Amino acid sequence: MIIVTTDQIPGKEIKEVIGVVSGGTVQSKNIGKDIGAGLKGLVGGEMKSYTAMMEEARDIAMKRLIEKASSAGANAIVGMRFMTSSIVQGASEVIAYGTAVVVE
Repeated sequence: MIIVTTDQIPGKEIKEVIGVVSGGTVQSKNIGKDIGAGLKGLVGGEMKSYTAMMEEARDIAMKRLIEKASSAGANAIVGMRFMTSSIVQGASEVIAYGTAVVVE
């Protein structure tokens, strides 16, 4: 599966546009991460446990995006983007989306 953030893939021709596809996940914090992050918030610096959690969430969202595009018959995704939002206190949603296409 070819995945790009651009609208075209250099050296490839889009033969068919299948449509918009997306994959997402919701990740929640746990008390251990909250305590560590709270302390880090007081002194400053990277909240590594949250960074790792969000990286994992992006990986999950990307895998689900690829599964949906593949099952729709696509061999590429153009215009891929991530979107993140807080849906309730303590939980974040990560969505990967783009346009599923067939390229040659």
